[in-house]
Parts: sequence; structure tokens; C-alpha cells
Amino acid sequence: MIKIGIIGLSEGNGHPYSFSAIINGYDKKFMAESGWKGIYEYLNLKDESDFLLGKAKITHVWTQSKAESEKISKATHIKNICDNYEDMIGEVDAVIIARDDYKLHCEMAKPFLEAGLSVFVDKPLSVNKDELKYFLPYLKTNKLMSCAGVRYAKELDYIRANIKDFKNMKLIRGTVLNSWEKYGIHMLDGIFNIIDFNVKSVVAINGKHMSVILKNYDESIIQIDALDTTVKTFQFDFWAENQKFTAEVDDNFTAFKRTLYYFIQMIETGKSDIEANLTINLMKVLMAARISENENREVSLNEIII
Repeated sequence: MIKIGIIGLSEGNGHPYSFSAIINGYDKKFMAESGWKGIYEYLNLKDESDFLLGKAKITHVWTQSKAESEKISKATHIKNICDNYEDMIGEVDAVIIARDDYKLHCEMAKPFLEAGLSVFVDKPLSVNKDELKYFLPYLKTNKLMSCAGVRYAKELDYIRANIKDFKNMKLIRGTVLNSWEKYGIHMLDGIFNIIDFNVKSVVAINGKHMSVILKNYDESIIQIDALDTTVKTFQFDFWAENQKFTAEVDDNFTAFKRTLYYFIQMIETGKSDIEANLTINLMKVLMAARISENENREVSLNEIII
């Protein structure tokens, strides 16, 4: 049995609850009382056979709040609550850093990576060049994985399987709520698990929302609109010469389950489903967009050296 620790909680992000429930199962009463109504509702629709029960277990939890850790523990059958997250070293085989505020990712991941554990870091990994340089060897040796669950969204299965039938792709568009730095990565991960990474430069247009244009070497365009405050949306549109495809991603359970499946597989086999250079390149796109916004110019990805 693979023993996994889960670490951290950030505002508006219930991943410690959802990830732990998908691996461990959950207690209906305590999950209903957790304050995460949406998570409880989609878990409640699932059969026991839908969960990743068996190969791995979340055995330890730490968050900034002992009371919150106790709630997660009760809701998702976690036996051990830690006073310090580093206490997990020597007790677990891997950790999940379930915070989506990248500013603490390196600080939290470092002791575990240097202890030889496998680590999953919630998206985005980092937009700091020095931190990405630190992470790169661990990505290359398949000890570190980081992505948004949208990478594995069920709603994108059709186009992933049939992308070769889309001739001369003209435009790919992603539309998402929230900010570019926090949620732009959802769109990037979803798109670049369908097509090869081919981005030459990035242009950011900031009006009532952030619109980011990715110019590719083949002269096709990817446009991502981060709408900030709006109704929930994770929409993907693909326009090719011969056909188009549209999908709205809303099955969080399946996306998260598949993400965790590939992380557990990485722990078991030492092989990652995600190439190290892709993870770094997506972080470079996030960084290039901010440079473009601040300096009001097109930014070549070659300017950002990791």
C-alpha cells in the first residue's frame, strides 16, 4: 500500500477534501458538514466502485489550521494529523501539496523532494525562474508532477482521440473564470494534452478581463480569456479547416480521479505521463503573459530562460 500525505489548504480550493475522498472514500455525514457543498454533491452521486480504493491511501494530513485538518481527517478517513508537515518524512511514500497559491509551493515541496519522496504540486507549479530551475531536475527524474485536473477532463476525450482528423487548425480558444495566473493554467493543461507545444510568442491584452494570445510557429493562434468574476466556465473551442469542436468541462470528479491515477502510477513505475519540458513551458507562458501585460509588448518565449 502506497502511503500518501496531503498538505495545505488555500482559499476557495477544496482539493484536500476532494483528492483525499477520491483515494480514501469518505464519510457522508462529515463531508456534508465540511462546508464544501459542491464536493459533497458530486461525491454523493458516485458509486463505491468509482473511487481509487486499493493501491494507495492518504494516511497523513497537515493544513495551516488544526481544526481544518481534523475536519478533513474525519471526512476522508485519514488516521494521522500532523503538527508540522515535515513530520510526514519517514512516514509516507509521497505527498500531495494541495494549495493552488504557487508562492509557497517550493518551500513546501523542497524537504520532501530532497528526502527522495514523490511529490504532486497543485497548479500552477511556480512562476519564479529560480524555483523552476530548482524543480526541473525533479521533473526530469519523475519525482515531481504538477498539472491542473483539466488536463485529463473527460469532456476532451473525443478531441484527444481524434485530433488528427482536425485538418489545418486555425484557432483554439479557452474561456475560464478567475484570474490568468490562477486559472489560465487550466486552459493550458487542457489544450496541450491535445496538441503538441508549439508556442513562439505571447501577447496579453488587458481590458475588462485578461485575454492572452499564443502565437505558434505554424502561424495558428490560441486565445485564452480569463474572465475574472463571472459564472463558472471552463470552455474549450477548436476550429479547424474541416470541422470544429466545443466542450464545457464540469466533471471535476473524473478529472481529479485521472490526475491522481497518473500520480500513483508515477510513484509505482517511476515514469511520468507529463514531459518535464512541457511543465516548464506552460509556466513560461504564464510568465510571458504577465511580462507582456506589464510592458505592453509581444514576448518571445525564448526570452525566458530556465
